[in-house]
Amino acid sequence: MAILVLLLAAMSAPALGQDMQICFTAADRLRDGETLADTEKRTAHEACLRALSDTSSIMQKYQLQEADFDIMGNRPKQ
Repeated sequence: MAILVLLLAAMSAPALGQDMQICFTAADRLRDGETLADTEKRTAHEACLRALSDTSSIMQKYQLQEADFDIMGNRPKQ
């Protein structure tokens, strides 16, 4: 029974780390000059948005927004 409870808890845990990694990896690839397919960009963008909503760290939010700007190719006007 305890194993089942642990398994269910692990499956329902937010994928914050995985989403962050997807977001940052895609941004790094683009910064390195690679071209991503539209589906890869969309997947990475969605991962960035999930990670943004899951974190409370101001620094992580900033880093995720910067990565998302790199992925989507748009930056807010300053």
